Amino acid sequence: MLYHFLEYIDALYDPPGFGMFQFITFRAALAAITALVVSFWFGPRIIRYLRRRQVGELAKYDAPERHLKKAGTPTMGGLIILLAILIPTLLWGDLRNTYVQLIILVTVWLGAVGFMDDYLKVVKKKPKGLIGRYKIIGQVTIGLIIGAMIYFFPHWIDPDLWRLKSSTTVPFFKDLEFDLGYFYIPLVIFIITATSNAVNLTDGLDGLAIGLVGIVGLTLAVIAYISGHIEFSSYLTIPYLRGNGELAVYLAALVGASLGFLWFNAHPAEVFMGDTGSLALGGALGAVCVLIKKELLLPTLGGIFLAEALSVIIQRTYFKYTKKKYGEGRRIFLMAPIHHHFEMKGWPEPKIVMRFYIVAIILMIVSLATFKVR
Repeated sequence: MLYHFLEYIDALYDPPGFGMFQFITFRAALAAITALVVSFWFGPRIIRYLRRRQVGELAKYDAPERHLKKAGTPTMGGLIILLAILIPTLLWGDLRNTYVQLIILVTVWLGAVGFMDDYLKVVKKKPKGLIGRYKIIGQVTIGLIIGAMIYFFPHWIDPDLWRLKSSTTVPFFKDLEFDLGYFYIPLVIFIITATSNAVNLTDGLDGLAIGLVGIVGLTLAVIAYISGHIEFSSYLTIPYLRGNGELAVYLAALVGASLGFLWFNAHPAEVFMGDTGSLALGGALGAVCVLIKKELLLPTLGGIFLAEALSVIIQRTYFKYTKKKYGEGRRIFLMAPIHHHFEMKGWPEPKIVMRFYIVAIILMIVSLATFKVR
């Protein structure tokens, strides 16, 4: 909104310096700074409010015993993250851009689903929160909306998207694309649902999920900017999508919000993001990969999230299989998700978090390298 006002002033009076607001990089920097300011301003106030209302984390019995002492720590801190993402995006983003409109829709939609889950858990004291199938329905529905928009109405989003509406590019291969046809919509639904749940599963240690989200978000901001820049995209021989660059403003706000929230969520955490934050952030990362047509890059870039989700799937599948075959369930990991496995091996929580950060940064470098090594 502020961007549109400044754009109007620039067109009307042509004051010196106002032309800077036309540059995506400048507005992305402003979005990141604004997100930090919003986090530091609203963070302590929201944390105090949650403490006053006794909106605290319930004791976890599916985690190592040391986590029991975290019971009572304020949760639903995802509200801080949502404010720190949405306010800068609304201020500095081009709200006429359909990519921006769609990513805001995904963020708000899944944030609302997560909020309902947290509200039922910590306020209404229902341990299971929102019934699982209702949560899945919310995730699938927004995935269906995004997939249908891209497939049936690509011209509403971006004129350059028409050719790629049901296609996806392949990392490490130049000019190689897969056209999935009608199967593209189920793929979008799967990606948004899977990433949303994967970040939710990763959110089990202080600072772990939010730090990884920031690393992935920064990488996607670079990719989105390149995709929306005709010269850079041509040099790297990747599809040019003229409106994609505006997603860099949203992603810069996401990175700033991640850093701001990490200030309060670092070990020992003063607040947890809860499903309010994890479902929204995970779904948003998945949706961005879809919107920039880099769906197949997600397993590499989000490798930690993939490992966390697979560890749970493998653990449960193997347990059920061995219980049926031997009458006694057996486990591959000491505890799942995999970050709890390392806790059970005696690793301190901050050590696990930092090592996961290091792996995520390596994956970030590999992901960016796919644009040149082809």
